Amino acid sequence: MYEIIEGFVEAARLIVTLDPDVMAIAARSIVISLTATILATLLAIPLGAAINFGTFPGRKSLINLIQTLYSLPTVIVGLLIFLLISRVGPFGSLRLLFTPTAMVIAQTVLILPIMTGLTISALSGVDPVVRDTLYSLGATRLQFLVNIMKEARFAILATVAVGFGRAISEVGAAILVGGNIAASSFGSSTRVLTTAISLETSMGNIPESIALGIILLAIALGVNLAITTVQHR
Repeated sequence: MYEIIEGFVEAARLIVTLDPDVMAIAARSIVISLTATILATLLAIPLGAAINFGTFPGRKSLINLIQTLYSLPTVIVGLLIFLLISRVGPFGSLRLLFTPTAMVIAQTVLILPIMTGLTISALSGVDPVVRDTLYSLGATRLQFLVNIMKEARFAILATVAVGFGRAISEVGAAILVGGNIAASSFGSSTRVLTTAISLETSMGNIPESIALGIILLAIALGVNLAITTVQHR
C-alpha cells in the first residue's frame, strides 16, 4: 500500500514539474489522436449522411455491419494496417511502419465505423416534423442536408468526442504499427500515453505509469467537459 501512495506522490511531482518526457508523450498522444479524429470526421459525416438518407439495396445490412464494427478489436485493426504497410505489403515502399503516420491511419480506421454509425443515429433522430417542413418548403438537397445537420449538431459533436476518446485510449493498434519507439535513432518517436503506461508498468516504473494514467484521464475528462459546455450553451 505504501508503494502505491508513494507512486501517486511521485506522479504528482512529475505532472507539477512538467517532466519533459511525460509532457512529450502526452502531447504526441493528443496530436496523433486529434489528427485521426479530424480525418475520421471528414469521412464519417458525409458517409453517414449518404447512408441515412440514401435508398439502395442492402442499406440495412450495411448499417448492421457498421454497428458490428463498433466492437472491432484494436489488435485486428493494427494487424491489418501492419500487413498493408510492412516491407512486404502493398504499401511497404512508403515506409510508414513504425511512424506516427501509421498510428494516425490505424486510429482513423478504428474509429471510422463508430463515428459513421453514430452519425447515422444522430441524423435519424432528427424530428420527422423538421424533415417534412423542409420538404414542404421546397428546400433543395443541399439546404435540406445543411438544416438537418444543424438540428443534429449536438449529437454529431458528441460523436466526435466519442471518436477522440476511443482513439486516444486504444493500445493494440498503436503498439503493432507504431512500435512504442522512444529512441530518436529509429526515427520519429511513436510512444504515446497508452503504450507508455503498458511499458512503464511492465518495467516496474509505477510512479510514471500513474502520472501518465492521470494525464490520460484528465484529457478524456477535459474533452467531455468541453462538449458538455458547448451543448449547454
